[in-house]
Amino acid sequence: MPRPLSATIHLDSMQYNLMRARACAPGAKIWAVVKANAYGHGLERGLRGFAEADGLALIETDNAVRLRELGWTRPILLLEGIFDGSDVELLAEHGFDSTVHCIEQVKMLEYTRLAGPIDVHLKMNTGMNRLGFRPEEYAAAHARLRAIPAIRNITLMTHFANADELDNPRLSVREQVRRFQLGAAGLAGERSLSNSGGVLQQAALIDALSNDWVRPGIMLYGGTPGQQTAAGYKLLPTMTLASEIIGLQQLQADDTVGYGSSFTASGPMLVGVVACGYADGYPRHAPHGTPLLVDGMRTSLVGRVSMDMMTVDLTHIANARVGSKVVLWGDGLPIDEVADAAGTIGYELMCALAPRVRVREGALGQAA
Repeated sequence: MPRPLSATIHLDSMQYNLMRARACAPGAKIWAVVKANAYGHGLERGLRGFAEADGLALIETDNAVRLRELGWTRPILLLEGIFDGSDVELLAEHGFDSTVHCIEQVKMLEYTRLAGPIDVHLKMNTGMNRLGFRPEEYAAAHARLRAIPAIRNITLMTHFANADELDNPRLSVREQVRRFQLGAAGLAGERSLSNSGGVLQQAALIDALSNDWVRPGIMLYGGTPGQQTAAGYKLLPTMTLASEIIGLQQLQADDTVGYGSSFTASGPMLVGVVACGYADGYPRHAPHGTPLLVDGMRTSLVGRVSMDMMTVDLTHIANARVGSKVVLWGDGLPIDEVADAAGTIGYELMCALAPRVRVREGALGQAA
């Protein structure tokens, strides 16, 4: 028998969350973001889960080609654009849209003869200070792209730093929108501003946001970029990481658990050993008290997470035994809650799923 740890991908939840994105941003076309192996869910599953999206967006050029090989015929957007002049030929060959965020990329397009027309997304830096042209540089970059005969459509694009905190005092969404409108004034083209946070906050920003395209990522996978819960946004989990209890230990007062003896029992307690560790992608730094479910009942991590195992408190769970089912995150336990307890974010947990973890598909409620 294989080790009892497995991840179940819920394609039905992926499809549902895509519908939620449409409901939040009515009238906008959707780039479903499938970078990082569809946030750890698998590129092919991302394609099927988001089959009704208007386009797929990602970072990796090789995976963009793979999407075409898998049969995706609708638009594909390279979110970071091209990395080398040799990549330019891929754009026309495979019909990729490319983000353009720096003058070096503009030069690559100017100096390379394209085999056919392409569409680009010109990125403005409105305060994220990561990629993009500043508002005062934007019109000049747009003019240079417009002068390239092979460039067909230019979409005007930016990225929000704090879409989960609309009134962030250091940089609000409204301030980024103001800068965007200033830099894009008089320029023709569709607009693409909102990531997951912007999509989820669309109703609150209806007077400020005008999106022709939106780019939801984490919300499609049942996570959120901010403080409100996935359930509060009516999102469903798309990945359930589940295992079993593989061993039991009866502790007495002052007994310690695991490497470093970092947890000490205050009295008699039953500890269970779970087949999951940091080599499977579970965060090693998760502290005592990080939540999990055993036979559907909430309990917590005790002791230090090791490479292949972790230890959990079973004292209050009646009939807990070797073989009891464990949910590390997903169905019944939001991934963001686990991530928050571990001092990280749900994105990292999804993307960190290790290759040795068995992955299967199943409807929500059918995790292994």
